[in-house]
Amino acid sequence: MNRAERAVRGGEMPDPSETRRLRNALGRFATGVTVITACECDDHLGPVGMTVNSFASVSLDPPLILWSAARSSIRHAHFTKTPSFAVHVLRHDQEYLAHRFTRRGTGFSGLDYTQNEAGVPLLADPLARFECVTEARHDGGDHTIIIGRVTRFESAAEGTPLIFSGGQFGSFRPDQSS
Repeated sequence: MNRAERAVRGGEMPDPSETRRLRNALGRFATGVTVITACECDDHLGPVGMTVNSFASVSLDPPLILWSAARSSIRHAHFTKTPSFAVHVLRHDQEYLAHRFTRRGTGFSGLDYTQNEAGVPLLADPLARFECVTEARHDGGDHTIIIGRVTRFESAAEGTPLIFSGGQFGSFRPDQSS
């Protein structure tokens, strides 16, 4: 690309030594907030969870979703080895759950939950929940992209999602004028 094209197009090139600028630009895209849960690998069978905003629908037929696990996470190995997991889409008033499953959060300590037939921990009252078996894993740079086949799901009749944008939590307020 010549200098004239760059001047017209604007923008900047990603610099691996300065990821903050790219991260800030990516943070301009608002996402929903999820907590992914599974059992620990290596036969410990304890619950493990991770707050994630990299969740997306892949396919309706077959029913597939994806999310990305950071390789830097201490929980990465559990999620890249587990045969099944659950995705909990959080409601606007469940920010406390998002904080519980971050790097410095308390996780399942003192939290009530149930388990499905596969032993996957299920959190109470999410906006939506997708129980999945791991379909595939793909290298995604500093993340592992995990594709899950939805085996069961539920969705609340009402509620608004917890949103994450620009490094902050917020909520979506639908237009009530229609």
